[in-house]
Amino acid sequence: MPSGEKGKVNSIETHYTKIDVAGPGDNIGFNTKGVPKDKVGRGEIVGHPSDLPTVAKAFTGRIFIINHPTAVGEGYTPVLHLHTAQIAVRFDKLISKLDPRTGQTVEENPAYLRTGEAAVVRFVPLQPTAMETFKDYPSLGRFALRDMGTTIGAGVVIAIEE
Repeated sequence: MPSGEKGKVNSIETHYTKIDVAGPGDNIGFNTKGVPKDKVGRGEIVGHPSDLPTVAKAFTGRIFIINHPTAVGEGYTPVLHLHTAQIAVRFDKLISKLDPRTGQTVEENPAYLRTGEAAVVRFVPLQPTAMETFKDYPSLGRFALRDMGTTIGAGVVIAIEE
């Protein structure tokens, strides 16, 4: 968890049904010993001490701009919706623009992105955020970008900086 709390899980459940095992990416409820209720917040990932969740200071994502009325550039700060987390994230660097059909790079270091364009972007979350790469845990590596009450883009996490 980004909070760094440690404790023991006594029981887990899904949809109010007790279960014995949960896998990576499963949305569950759980009862703990040693962790106050207010220390586990929405969007946090709980893991075993031998395989702790990755807490990102920055990450690289492959995105597609679905709908934005103007251009999107470095410094733009929409809301990132990643698993159950909702946090502000800054477009730190536009690394490359991609052909949306093939995924091939068509431009390095573009100045901006417009509706219908795909890109590789370095993002900086404005608070520590637990996430995993799409390759390792698909359900924890997909995200949407929202602003002005609408979804402006979607993407996947391809690399994480701890």
